Amino acid sequence: MGLEIGIEWLTLIMFGSLLALLMAGLPLAFVTGGLACVFLYVLGDERALNIVPSRIFPLMTNYQLSAIPLFIFMASMLERAGIINDMFDVIYKVLGGVKGGLAAATIIASTVLAAMVGVIGAAVVTMGIIALPAMLKRGYDPKIAMGSIMAGGTLGILIPPSILAIIYAVVAEQSVGELFIGAVFPGLMLSGTYVLYVVLRSTINPTLGPPIPMEERVSFGEKVRLMGNMSAPIALIVIVLGVIFTGVATPVEAAGIGTFGAFIVAAIHRKLDWQTVREASIGTLKASAMVIWIMFGATIFVGLYVLEGGQQFVQSALEATGFGPWGILIIMMFVLVILGMFLDWVGILLLCVPIFVPIIKAMGPEPFGLTTEADLVLWFGVLYLVNMQMSFLSPPFGYALFYLRGVAPPEIPMTDIFKSALPFLALQIVGLVLCMIFPEIITWLPRLVYG
Repeated sequence: MGLEIGIEWLTLIMFGSLLALLMAGLPLAFVTGGLACVFLYVLGDERALNIVPSRIFPLMTNYQLSAIPLFIFMASMLERAGIINDMFDVIYKVLGGVKGGLAAATIIASTVLAAMVGVIGAAVVTMGIIALPAMLKRGYDPKIAMGSIMAGGTLGILIPPSILAIIYAVVAEQSVGELFIGAVFPGLMLSGTYVLYVVLRSTINPTLGPPIPMEERVSFGEKVRLMGNMSAPIALIVIVLGVIFTGVATPVEAAGIGTFGAFIVAAIHRKLDWQTVREASIGTLKASAMVIWIMFGATIFVGLYVLEGGQQFVQSALEATGFGPWGILIIMMFVLVILGMFLDWVGILLLCVPIFVPIIKAMGPEPFGLTTEADLVLWFGVLYLVNMQMSFLSPPFGYALFYLRGVAPPEIPMTDIFKSALPFLALQIVGLVLCMIFPEIITWLPRLVYG
């Protein structure tokens, strides 16, 4: 028999060593998995190592997760086919005449992009390459330009088909479709808030976001023709989300349809060749493998922690604060934000959700003004997604900040990139608080769809 360690010390040692190794720059997947195996052996005996396959196998055989590589592949195909450039071009010409129009166009294009791409990095990098030079050339304030790219880019986490939502649903044993539908309204609400903010700031102070000069604007007829160019990718989004929302197909089947559709869209845009398919496939392989490995590692780590009584420990620690249900929820949100500054989103999900969801369920729907447990779990899931969006923008280690740093002109200092994220971070906090105070923002649409 292995060592007997009290749960308080175990918590400290497990999460302490996790942080130490991550700070040393080791990849999350191998840190969590490796540590878990070490602790399993120290705490138990060689038989305890049987937990490893028993935790991983349900994930390996989980049907829902097969949507992940499909959605990533669909996004890669559309990106390689140059759809994103075209789309920004269209929205840019349609909105260019408005004050702050280009920044608004960036956010709207990112929102549409988020509905095609469940991965964040792609949106921020692509928009940084296309939209940033366009805005700087037209005399936009760099902070507004960069802020709108990063804020728009992070919407991919929230707006379906989001990969994070798929993993969340698998971990929390929930319906993927419901989570998708619940996230639509908060996603559009945030997107609208960003657009409003950018346009208002530019209207009050036109030097921040000047409209494009008269000679560059296009006629109404030209605008209609441009919108026609975008019909294929837009139709694809409508079909993919439509079959999920109407319940005709599961998210996995919809992802299959989307992938097939991406081939057709690429063909329409005359970009379908071996090179494109090969690059998209390799990109998909890398991205999916990373996500799945992190899931494997983290699920063993948390499995061991829960097995050693971690769940009860966290629950009693939260109850001992004497804060009541709302207080506990706020503490959870705060913990997620802090973790978001340092960890990868898949990692946070697998470390926190298996511990948090049962605690939320134990508190019941009543204190939060909800009627059923299903509503409660759905509401918490979408709150989690909104929260993760913030983690992408929060300095010092928000991913979006570094994605943008990679493509921004070198003369823009990192501090400016941090500063440009702050107003949008504030808007996200407002959005999160609204979703907490008015759960209907989240539960309204799923109720409408599922009756």
